[in-house]
Amino acid sequence: MKAMVLKKFGGIENFVLEDISKPQVKAGEVLVRVIAIGLDPIDVKTRRGGGVASGYEGDAPMVLGWSISGIVDRVGPGVENFSAGDAVFGTVNFPGRGGAYAEYVVAPAGQLARKPSGISFTDAAGATLAALTAWQALVDRGHVKQGDKVLVHGAAGGVGSFAVQIAKFFGACVIGTASGEDIGCVKQLGADEVIDYKNQRFEEITSGFDLILDTIGGENFVRSLKVLKPEGVIVLLPSDKKDEAEKAMQDRYVRNYYHILVHPNGREMQKIASLLGTEDLKVRIGKVFPFRQLPEAHAALENRKVRGKIVVSLADLGGEMSVC
Repeated sequence: MKAMVLKKFGGIENFVLEDISKPQVKAGEVLVRVIAIGLDPIDVKTRRGGGVASGYEGDAPMVLGWSISGIVDRVGPGVENFSAGDAVFGTVNFPGRGGAYAEYVVAPAGQLARKPSGISFTDAAGATLAALTAWQALVDRGHVKQGDKVLVHGAAGGVGSFAVQIAKFFGACVIGTASGEDIGCVKQLGADEVIDYKNQRFEEITSGFDLILDTIGGENFVRSLKVLKPEGVIVLLPSDKKDEAEKAMQDRYVRNYYHILVHPNGREMQKIASLLGTEDLKVRIGKVFPFRQLPEAHAALENRKVRGKIVVSLADLGGEMSVC
């Protein structure tokens, strides 16, 4: 099968399209023919040698990628909830050796969900790792509920855009921070108010939050503590900002602080699928790249040249041409 192999950590020039062996299916696993791949910041960080690169030590060939949609090709012994031909999507094998930059990927059945019939494979691939991260931050950790006042930093970003919609679905009042040019977009996602972080300091104009999702960290986290209710919950995403956050809390008692790394969960992906199916959750697709241009897709994500989700389609390899 064709795969985009990373020869060594570093720049996009280290990607090479090669033929490698199709993965074998073991008990409890599913072999998926990949139709679309969603790119996330963790893809770029790992390719550079950061992120979850340590999970690839000694791995050859080195194939990244965790966010996929596709068709079940084969199921292993003991798998009863999927059959060959099922349309599926999910975050697979994270934070380990993803293997999704290929025509086929194998993953535990419990990490996948059925794709809603009304959305494309492109949208499904775009609503995997980022949407699951937002769900686990707000629902699993934040226990978001009707009437909560929620602050979402980076509300126009991959995780932030899903977080705004999920919080609104649960009946929260949502305030987001974004750059001026993205304010309209965040309001369309359902935010009750959007603060232009380039021209306004959020802690000077709002406060009293039950739940804060900080996708930025650092000094932004310190400022966020000032507007959190005493019994409120704050969730931090960026892994390289954890030490700064914990140092900031030494001077301020915070009862409910979580620093999370998303973990694959098929049951939660199925809940996300339900929201996608009823259009309570929408995906902002910025650009779709053909598989052979996956390195260019990485560069676009790294240089922030595209607004919205970047998805890579395998249609140029002669696979499924339909995105429905």
